[in-house]
Amino acid sequence: MLAWVYLILVMLVWGLGETLGERTVPTLLLAYAPPVVWALPAPLVIGWALWRRRGRRAALAATVLALWGAGLLHWSPQQSGALRVVTYNVLRGDRVSPGQLGQALRSLNADVILLQESNFRRADFRAALEQALPGYHAEHAAEVSTLTRLPILAAQRLSLPGNRREVLVTRLRWQGQPLTVVNAHLGTVQVVDALAGDWAYLQRTRNNREAQVARLEALAAQTGGRVLLGGDLNTPPRGRVWRRLRVAYGPDAHDLAGRGPGWSFPALRVRIDHLLTDDLNPTTSRVLPWTFSDHRPLLAEFAGPPR
Repeated sequence: MLAWVYLILVMLVWGLGETLGERTVPTLLLAYAPPVVWALPAPLVIGWALWRRRGRRAALAATVLALWGAGLLHWSPQQSGALRVVTYNVLRGDRVSPGQLGQALRSLNADVILLQESNFRRADFRAALEQALPGYHAEHAAEVSTLTRLPILAAQRLSLPGNRREVLVTRLRWQGQPLTVVNAHLGTVQVVDALAGDWAYLQRTRNNREAQVARLEALAAQTGGRVLLGGDLNTPPRGRVWRRLRVAYGPDAHDLAGRGPGWSFPALRVRIDHLLTDDLNPTTSRVLPWTFSDHRPLLAEFAGPPR
């Protein structure tokens, strides 16, 4: 009985979070809760099923589904690519010096670096960071920055509804063709607000994010040629908002070329930093074990046309 209850609960939590997601506040919480929580009861349920000698298949099925939903069973073949892109929320430089951050980023040999929360607290941080990254040209918006070794054709800044952030749209040239890189930092869904009973604020942040995603959808629709969306999207890889972003920009690099759960925000064991494109072929994706921020950098390599 316990095994079947666990299986039904895992299917229900996964299904509601995936299909409804942000449509209602309760299903939003299911979509944004750390998926590893689903797997925590698995050892108890399996042990109970083995002891009672019944429900073992249901316990195994529930465990596999929970591990799969948490991304722990994710595995993709990988190979090197011609374009290296990294996205990283740097927490305004609170835990690192510009020299340390510049040296670490330089070691990645990335062609494009997308930074969020790059409105550094130290007034001289940005200049010192750029000095530590010779050969890179930088474009900045309200609190995001794009640094690249590729030729910059144009740059545009767009406001995001519901906050003071901006989307930075940089048009680059790669392999003789334009490549538009969209650097975004969407608003945060604070699940802790629900625990504190502040449902009204949670509703407002949800509505603001709906408007922000609509802005990104409109941008994708009016942008010709190859497009790559990257940044701290504050969105786990499930739910309604996630599907909208995938439809607008294409699949996620980690989904196609990553291994493991890819937790880019390790404190909550969630993956909320992404690189999405329908116009490039991701060949590898990995989260780096850096501790310069509360986020981890996501590094992906891409080949030319998608597979």
